[in-house]
Amino acid sequence: MSAAVTLLNKVEPLVVVMGVSGSGKTTIGTLVAHELGVEFIDGDSLHPIANVQKMASGTPPNDDDRWPWLEIVGRKLHEHGQQQQGLVIACSALKRVYRERIRSQASGALFLHLDGSLEVLTGRLEGRSGHFMPPALLQSQLDTLEPLELEEGGYRLTSTSPSRPW
Repeated sequence: MSAAVTLLNKVEPLVVVMGVSGSGKTTIGTLVAHELGVEFIDGDSLHPIANVQKMASGTPPNDDDRWPWLEIVGRKLHEHGQQQQGLVIACSALKRVYRERIRSQASGALFLHLDGSLEVLTGRLEGRSGHFMPPALLQSQLDTLEPLELEEGGYRLTSTSPSRPW
């Protein structure tokens, strides 16, 4: 990861740390932002309240629920880019079309896809408390996930540790 951080230090980076719930987006996003000396935003805090309520009740959001949230994520990245300020934001960005929606506003965004096995991710979610995303929705996220492809411009990192995100 240090080579990627060194590369990103040469510009005011716009980074989206993506992956399913439990993949370590907040932990890694916070560390990357600290290393780069830029702001970190947890994309979960940008969800409209209706989405949070839906997920808390055990219902995964659909595309119609996600579009306004993805617009907010893209807009935040765009605003920071316009001000020549870097930003690291955690956002699941599960489908390629979601990443394209974000890039439609922040074309220079770099995606870091955090990946892990069902067993690793489940273990992390079961050990977490106080989050609106219940572990029961993990499978729906994995079913929706379209892994980051090479031509999308980013990096895919895989964790095998159930107790440490990376």
